[in-house]
Amino acid sequence: MTVRIDYRDGMPQDRSRPARVEDVHELAEAMPHVTVVHGTDDRPAYQVGGKWFVFFRPPRPDAVDPVSGERYPDVVVFRVGSEADKQALVQDPDSPFFTTAHFDGYPTVLLRAGRIGELTHRELAEVIQDAWLSRASARRAAAWLSAHPPAG
Repeated sequence: MTVRIDYRDGMPQDRSRPARVEDVHELAEAMPHVTVVHGTDDRPAYQVGGKWFVFFRPPRPDAVDPVSGERYPDVVVFRVGSEADKQALVQDPDSPFFTTAHFDGYPTVLLRAGRIGELTHRELAEVIQDAWLSRASARRAAAWLSAHPPAG
């Protein structure tokens, strides 16, 4: 297996470290042709070709703490390529990803920012790259995939 070393500011980055919320912003903005739109409460939504692929969601009644009943204030929504991709991320009860009835039939998964550290930087990067690929035009996706062949 080939591991790609990420160099930022001339220094190697540890992609196996726990992911952080800041990584969502950095990774999404690093994808080509991305625009950032600020929505409710100035929460960012990352778009490619006018289509969102990651956004920070305001508290909603469908995502609540099961004990307190309080709405989660820290939900990040990621687009996925298919229902099968969605199920692969949410079916494990230990996975930090989840969904709600609001998103039934939509290729999206949710993640509480408070659980983002359960992912590695590498795993988060893959989710964001897949989200971008699911929304980018075929031409842009092909160009990105050609420049970033899968490791292995």
